[in-house]
Amino acid sequence: MSLEIRTLDESDVAEWLRALNIGFHRPPTEVAATEVARRLSAFDLDRTWGAYDQGRCVGTLRSMAQELTVPGGAVVAASAVTNVSVTATHRRRGLAGRMMTADLAAAKERGEAVSILIAAEYPIYGRYGFGPATWVTDWEVDVPRAALDRRYAGPDDGGRVDLATLAEVRASGPEMFERVRPLTPGAIRRLPWWWERITGEVRFAFEGPWTEPFFAFHRDAEGRIDGMASWRIKDNHWTGKLPEVEARVEQLVAATPAAERALWLFLLSLDWVNRLNSGLRPPDDVLPLLLGDPRAARIETLADFMWLRLLDTPAALSARTYGGGPASLVLDVRDLAGLAGGRFRLETDAKGAARCTPTAADPDLTLSVRDLGCLYLGDESPTRLAALGRLTEHRDEAARTADTLFRTPRRPWCPDVF
Repeated sequence: MSLEIRTLDESDVAEWLRALNIGFHRPPTEVAATEVARRLSAFDLDRTWGAYDQGRCVGTLRSMAQELTVPGGAVVAASAVTNVSVTATHRRRGLAGRMMTADLAAAKERGEAVSILIAAEYPIYGRYGFGPATWVTDWEVDVPRAALDRRYAGPDDGGRVDLATLAEVRASGPEMFERVRPLTPGAIRRLPWWWERITGEVRFAFEGPWTEPFFAFHRDAEGRIDGMASWRIKDNHWTGKLPEVEARVEQLVAATPAAERALWLFLLSLDWVNRLNSGLRPPDDVLPLLLGDPRAARIETLADFMWLRLLDTPAALSARTYGGGPASLVLDVRDLAGLAGGRFRLETDAKGAARCTPTAADPDLTLSVRDLGCLYLGDESPTRLAALGRLTEHRDEAARTADTLFRTPRRPWCPDVF
């Protein structure tokens, strides 16, 4: 059987979208020309891959040019991989691997420092050199048991929370998020189409009917927007005239701690709401500790989220900042694909700025490119990886030194699905 892997022309998009729908268990109906046109506005065909069997698309993968915020607030060029699928009739033939290999090589050639994705299944992407770099937690808050002051009337520091229209979100949301992004290791750019989708301006057939969410901005004492939340309400049957209302938070981002606290307290004080679902938050989110009784916040989900693969080790490691003051560490990075491996000296100064260069010196640590991806944003512990046998120390206390360097005060978080 002849199976071809290639990038797309415009004439391929409808068939590619049909294959994507099949791979994600959506109805395999013919894709309308209007939807093809909408997708084309967001696709880079040179980064969109298909696997073809006698002209029929049986596998899909595409990537997007992105920017990833790293510890210290700098950004690195990233290839954001998405829409990976293989039709059930063509599984176990290496199609996903061939598409991924081609996309990673192209990203490396373009000079992108890392590749990122959100893994639907845990076991798949480690074989391509990706490691889980951020995790998420989803809480369900039993509001009546949270020991809150239900008379909350808004911030007492001169700030305020205002409901926002869809037009206001499209107009002011992007500027607000650009204040949040440098403060959030793991965050990516929100492109124009992202704002169009969350405000209903652009919809796709597979998403079904759209209902407008609620939006709110937080403004500081000077009136500047520095936070935003969106949520939907599920109003269940009221038994005995007792409210059974759930607020489902879809996003909450803030540029200041005050804005974050104010938005959570606003959501927790909504009339009739007795359950609040937090949406996917960083595992060390402040939400539970805002409650008078943190036990009222029950963890629904704790799972890996964004996975990361290094493509240019010196560029990626030089871009972020580190803790622990001046230090020097030689890393022997193993990469079977030959994209980011080698021996590198990481040197940091008193302010945490770094320089990473190739070296022939004896290594302090040996690890895989996958495990370096786990460490890169500061979420994983080198000493824990050493205990698991996934990181080898060649010098006493080298793993502890790496722990001091790589770990960050707060855990990284990617606020967006891509």
